[in-house]
Parts: sequence; C-alpha cells; structure tokens
Amino acid sequence: MTLLLRTSSDLAGISDDVAWIATTGTAPASVGRPQKLAQPARRLHAAFDEIGQDWWGLAQRLANGPGAQYSHALTCAAMNSDLGVMLAWSRLAGELAADERVVLMLCDDGFLFRHLSDLPGVEAGRPPRLWPGRVRRWLRGLLARTRHGGRTAYAALVLRSSRRPHRKSHRKSGGASDGTCLIVYGHPHSGAGQDAYFGTLMADLPGLTHVLHTDCSLATARRLGAETAATSLHGWGSAWAALGGLTTRWRPTGVELAGPHGWLIRRAAELEGSGAAAAASRWQTLCQAAWLDGVHPKAVVWPWENHPWERALVHAAHQRGIATVGYQHTVVSKHIFNYSPKSNPDGIKGLPQSVLCNGPAFRRQLEALGVPKDRLAVGGAFRIQIAETSNFDATGPVFVALSNDAEICRQMMAAVVDAAGPGRHFLIKDHPMYPYAISETEAIRATSVPLTEQGAVSAVLYSTGTVGLEALLFGLPTLRFLPEARIAADILPPGLAPVIVDAETLDGALDSLDPPPAVPRDSVISPVDLSVWRRYLPAA
Repeated sequence: MTLLLRTSSDLAGISDDVAWIATTGTAPASVGRPQKLAQPARRLHAAFDEIGQDWWGLAQRLANGPGAQYSHALTCAAMNSDLGVMLAWSRLAGELAADERVVLMLCDDGFLFRHLSDLPGVEAGRPPRLWPGRVRRWLRGLLARTRHGGRTAYAALVLRSSRRPHRKSHRKSGGASDGTCLIVYGHPHSGAGQDAYFGTLMADLPGLTHVLHTDCSLATARRLGAETAATSLHGWGSAWAALGGLTTRWRPTGVELAGPHGWLIRRAAELEGSGAAAAASRWQTLCQAAWLDGVHPKAVVWPWENHPWERALVHAAHQRGIATVGYQHTVVSKHIFNYSPKSNPDGIKGLPQSVLCNGPAFRRQLEALGVPKDRLAVGGAFRIQIAETSNFDATGPVFVALSNDAEICRQMMAAVVDAAGPGRHFLIKDHPMYPYAISETEAIRATSVPLTEQGAVSAVLYSTGTVGLEALLFGLPTLRFLPEARIAADILPPGLAPVIVDAETLDGALDSLDPPPAVPRDSVISPVDLSVWRRYLPAA
C-alpha cells in the first residue's frame, strides 16, 4: 500500500519489477523501465472525470484574491488551464497509494511533486528544484506583458478614430440605445458577409453592429473595419491604461495558499504569470466597459464560453441596463467545466440573461451543468456542419484528425505508425491553426481536405476537437484517442459513444469496427433558426 514518488533521474534502488507511470511533463528517461503500469491514459482520464467538484470548490474559495478575476484556472477552463489535470494526478496518486501493490510514479514537476509527497501512503524521494523554472517563468512573464502593453497601447492610438463612425451609426439608428452589437474574435476566416463564429448573421440581420474583440490584431482589425464596417474595441482603450497590464497577474495570498492544494495553486498562478493572459483579460475588460459607456447598445451578443472577460462584460452590461445574449457556439460536455455557474463567484448572476444554443443536446448539457432552463433556447449551429450522406467504405483509409496539442499529435502519430501496414492506410489532417509536420509513407498520407469533403473513408480517429462529433453524426466508425499524461477533453454530449482507444489498443480496435448506431442529427445539432435570433436580439 505504497506509492513510490521519484523524479526520472532518481531511480536508484528501485527494482525493475515495480510498475511505473509518468506524470505530465516528466522526462522520457523512464521508457527504459520494463514494467509500465497498464492503461495509464485511461486511468488519468477516469480520474479527470471526477475532479469537477474539486475544481469548482477551489474556484469559489480563491475567487476574491488579487487578480483572481483574470485567472483561467479559476474559471475552471480545461482548454486554458491544466489545474484540472493536476487535480486528476492527485486523485490518481491517492488511488494508487491505497492499492495493494507498490507502484512507482515518476514526476519531474516540482510543484506537483511536492503536492503528491504530502498525500497519505506516498513515499517520496528528493524533490526537483523549483528556482530555475521560477526564474524563467518570471522573466518570460515580464517580457510577455511588456510586449502586450506596447502592442495594445499602439493599437489604442491607431484605432482611436474608429470610435466616431461606430458611435455615429448608433445615433443614426434612432438613439444611443437602439442597436444590438455583436462582439466577435478576429478570426482570419471572417470577412465581408461571413463571420467564422456567426456565419451570415450580419447579412441576415442588418441591424446588427460588428465589434471586434481585442484579441484581433491591428492588421485584421483594419481589414475587417474596411470589409464589414466593424469597430475595434482597442480604439476605446487608453494607451496609458494599457501599460498598467505590466503588473497584472493572479497573485494568491498566503491564506489562499494554505491547505491541501497550496502547491497546485502556486503552480497554476506561476504558469499564468509566465504569459500575458491576465493582462489581455484586463485590457479587454477596460475597453469593453469604455465602449459600453460610449455607445450604450440595447443588447450585446457574443460567442459565450464564460471566460474572465465575458464575466466582466455581463456585470458591466447589467449595471448599465444592457441585455446580454451568449451564443453557445461550439460544444459543451462533462469536461467543459467553465460553462457551469459553479465556476462563477456569484453563480448564475455571472451568466448572460439568455444563451442561444447550437442544438438540443448541448442545451440539455448546459442544464445538467446548472444553467437555468429559462435562460436557454436553441438558435442553431453556424460553425458545425454535418454532411447529408455518409462516405463510409470499409476498404477506405482511416481519416486522422490531429489535435491542437503538439504532444497529443506526437502520440497519435506514433500509434498510427505502429498500426499502419500494407492492408491499412491513413489520411492525416493537421489542425488548421496548429500545423504539424507529417512524415508520409506508402500507408500514411497527409491531406488538407476536411472530413465532410473527403471521399470514402473506413473510420475516423480523433482526440480533441469537433471532428469526432461530425464523424458520429455522419455515421462513420469513430475512435477517440486517449493520450498519456495529457487530457483529451471529451466534448461529446451523452448518447454519442465513440470507440475509446490508446496507443496500446488502436491496432486491435481497427480490426473490428462497425458503423455506430444511427443518431438523429436534429437531436444533437439544429439548423440556424433566424426567428429565434430575431426574438432575442432587439432592434436587429
């Protein structure tokens, strides 16, 4: 009933007969040991399934600390923070420590190591040093915030003139509070007549005004301003205030660091402080508040994911009597913890007054996460498109949709190489925003064509992203790949069940695949219903 905790360079005296598992970020020196613990990926993902309440509890306890309002860790956003992964390792370590056999856990992360060493049943060796990484992260964070401050101050000065036509357009529409404004990210695929998040909604509802989030670069803001008459929120910010982001970061206090999760809280805060995410959230918050004061629209709508800037937007809008409408534009699942009001310091008060969902399955999932039923409606899906007919062919290649995570891509490709052969071919498509170098062979070919435009395929392999959802609704055999020491968040609603595989089981699973049970598409994703959008967007 012991868990041996060691770094990858401190293994002297431990028998090769002891089964081992390596945590996130651990050096690969451990591969020379023969007795790897069975199903490491499944074990970690099973632990991750159970950490929601722990993460929400931490978010509530830490919500009022300095800079906490800008923290992604405290919004419980699994796509933006790996605090949930650390909580899963803690849970798994506790389970292994209570097991009858001795297990070796290899951990090169200094914070996680110190946290795990305090758990009952853990026999820890010498911990990794903390100071080299802390110095690197401090310097990196300072440089990142300096760069962000300079760029946003310049953008504020250059785009300041975009205020006037935007304010004037609202006054022409009949008063400063007549319009409905659409806040969108600066996506490279957006342009005249088409937005990457809202499709043709701007053309369909010409009363909408287009507003660009501060993630939008200066070049993209200028392009979209010319093509769509969009205004950039950068122009509503103060260049002097932009420089205040140099010192903006989440800083947990000594009281907040006390308790069983203190080391993990330190780790999460330092990782966030090594970049400019908090400074970026602060800048968006300042710009949108100034814009709300200057324009005072009747309503504001945006692609809702309950991130820090969105919570600030909800509060600022409600204080000014402005209606808020969030669009659930992507997916919701048991692993997307940030959508729950349990992650909000003030619960449902931090949610938009209305949330338009892209389908009934995701509406039900939001209800299960605690979003009030009377705030939800189905507006339809702009982004997720499902083909009408299946392109299944048992003799076709396996379509592989790579992740946006380079390490997950590496593990997927290693498994594909092992499973490829004369009778089995793979088509590999990397993520459009995160290119990955693919080594082609006779059995492995790269493609830039999305799944819905492919010819015949025999199956689909994915790990993260919406391709798995598309494949299942398309009627294709679908495999979800679980990586080791990483979490591939499950984005599927209940009722859709891909075949779960890892590096050890992919080859065998491909030998016995059948198309999945048919699922009515309209029970998951709905077509866009403009009558719903008109009902919820006043003066649009």
